[in-house]
Amino acid sequence: MDFRIGIGYDAHKFAEGRSLVLGGVTVPHEKGLLGHSDADALCHAVSDAILGAAALGDMGKYFPDTDPQWKGADSLAMLKECARMARAKGWRIGNVDATLICQRPKLAPYLGSMSRMIEENLEVGADQVNVKAKTTEGMGFEGREEGLAAQAVVLLKKD
Repeated sequence: MDFRIGIGYDAHKFAEGRSLVLGGVTVPHEKGLLGHSDADALCHAVSDAILGAAALGDMGKYFPDTDPQWKGADSLAMLKECARMARAKGWRIGNVDATLICQRPKLAPYLGSMSRMIEENLEVGADQVNVKAKTTEGMGFEGREEGLAAQAVVLLKKD
């Protein structure tokens, strides 16, 4: 098979006293995301999509939240490692399409920066990563502003 598609999903609760980091970009907000690492749900979803497409499992296999080594870890570094593992199996990234789901904060001003950070860390071109944001019109945990979710789809191509 010359290509594979992977799907990734991640969600985290909002928490006081943490920075909100999405796609490696710090977004001004009164709360950040609760997690063992920096809790960058966007990078986690993209990482899982890459690992899934390459049939390498998921992030928990390589970066378990029970391992103190990953406490406060930079999710961009984990993303970069997931891409490296896929390349080691003969895959290259065709494209990434990701969606952040939250009521607040409004993310539109930061989406371009998030795309660029992901492109840089995946070592792909400017037209290969798309990040967008949606609200849930007040429904669900995202709409109640309890946290946010991220979804990603990644196409891998055989080298």
